[in-house]
Amino acid sequence: MTKIYKALIIDDEKLAREDLKSLLSDFPKIEIVGEAGNVAEAKKAIEGLGPDLIFLDIQMPGKSGFDLLSELKINADIIFVTAYDEYAIKAFEVNAQDYLLKPVNKERLALALEHLESNDEAQLQFVKKLDYADNVFLMINNSYQFIRISTIMKITAAGNYSEILTSNKTKGLVLKSMREWESRLPDNYFARIHRNTIINLEFIDHVEDWFNYSYQIHIKGLEPPVVMSRRYAVKLKDRMS
Repeated sequence: MTKIYKALIIDDEKLAREDLKSLLSDFPKIEIVGEAGNVAEAKKAIEGLGPDLIFLDIQMPGKSGFDLLSELKINADIIFVTAYDEYAIKAFEVNAQDYLLKPVNKERLALALEHLESNDEAQLQFVKKLDYADNVFLMINNSYQFIRISTIMKITAAGNYSEILTSNKTKGLVLKSMREWESRLPDNYFARIHRNTIINLEFIDHVEDWFNYSYQIHIKGLEPPVVMSRRYAVKLKDRMS
């Protein structure tokens, strides 16, 4: 039996709320039970309606979406809907289910809703080990792009997603977990240096000792350096020996 999600839309722009409601009308498993235009209204709606799914804007007059999450215990899945991509990592640090950029793409929304019912990493799109010269076709933020594996400089964990950064300055969220990337990327070029970070070894400038037997890795053209934990340093040394 398909689960029906009671959804609350929180956004200070009425037009944005209307646009999202229009898109959601094509998804029968979503029942919109209310909406709010600011944090004060949102608190009352959450306490009164008990939604199990919240579409949450970040920047609103007065208090932000993050303020709402810090002030109220919420037992609901959170999907951020915002015009700004710079909050993505922070959004997943507060266990957001997804992060959609405005204007919301219907295909991207469908993917977010599908992901509500399954976080199963067995549903991998990658089926074979990638070569360094391969191109992969990925949805980054709201658009599909070809990314050459050799241009990927760093991959950072972001909940069920990951943020990739390439040498040609492409940056964005990809619906791939760190486990997926680690299992597919060529081992002789990429290394996981922290539970939250994978780097391309070809872009290393230099490495410095850090505290507690960890290391700081300086990547060409990137600031600040990234930290390699002691655990992953041992694994990398064993792999290289």
